[in-house]
Amino acid sequence: MLRRVLLSASHSEAARRFVSSAPLTRGIVDRFVAGERIDDAFRVVESLSADGLLVSLEPLGEDTLDPGQAEATTKEYVGLLDRIGESGLARGAEISVKPTAVGLNVVAGGRRLALDNALRICEAARAAGTTITLDAEDYVTVEATMEMLAELRREFPNTGAVVQSYLRRAESYCRELSGPGSRVRLCKGAYDAPESVAHPTKREVDRSYVRCLKILMAGQGYPMVATHDPRLIAIAGALAALHGRGKDSFEYQMLYGVRDAEQRRLAAAGAQVRVYVPYGTRWYPYLMRRLAERPANLAFFMRSLISRT
Repeated sequence: MLRRVLLSASHSEAARRFVSSAPLTRGIVDRFVAGERIDDAFRVVESLSADGLLVSLEPLGEDTLDPGQAEATTKEYVGLLDRIGESGLARGAEISVKPTAVGLNVVAGGRRLALDNALRICEAARAAGTTITLDAEDYVTVEATMEMLAELRREFPNTGAVVQSYLRRAESYCRELSGPGSRVRLCKGAYDAPESVAHPTKREVDRSYVRCLKILMAGQGYPMVATHDPRLIAIAGALAALHGRGKDSFEYQMLYGVRDAEQRRLAAAGAQVRVYVPYGTRWYPYLMRRLAERPANLAFFMRSLISRT
């Protein structure tokens, strides 16, 4: 119930104004968001890279309905990739792209607009010597995103995909995407969805995650295991060993600000660990989904508010 309330709040303008204007929330935002400017993000990237961690950068923003905003966001992605190339960090840094941020939900011609913008971003990623992962969003956009992914992979076969295990079709997506060279990020999913398309309980989502892991680890692609759950991390490692996967044939992914010590422990043990580093002024929906995902995040949020009061 609490998760649904928080996810609903992520779309509430009144709640956004309240959280954005409350001086007590700044420390909470800083825990999960690298900053509002690209310079802030790169300071975090340099620190993570020094600790042997890979990164996935994303300027926050989604649900764009205006073509002009989609164009501005696309230019921001391209500028970010230029900066990655110039910095010499391309070997350990990629970017995540949300389809709705580059125009998918624009009423007139959104699918074509998003694809054209994503192609521009892929070109910039190739020039910088890195890759992109096409992110997954609300369940109503999943099919359009999969179609977009297929088009991008015609010219840019290393474009990463995302599968959310809370969806009932997650296993079929994993089977479709487990071919040679396919990069697949498996996460639980941070969006609300009706029971007709999504598993309703955490236990069912976790079981779906393990079934998807088995498919990806047995496949010929490159699994990207996005979870903070110690049990799922252990299962992923066991499945990788079972299928004879070397440590360079898959990676773990975690969020900036969540289980930092575990990120470094895995990296020190030789695993590839990528940290998702978001930045920008449009942080509110992202923060609310992070709080909805894990009770520990909400507890941290409340403790911080109380300690500052």
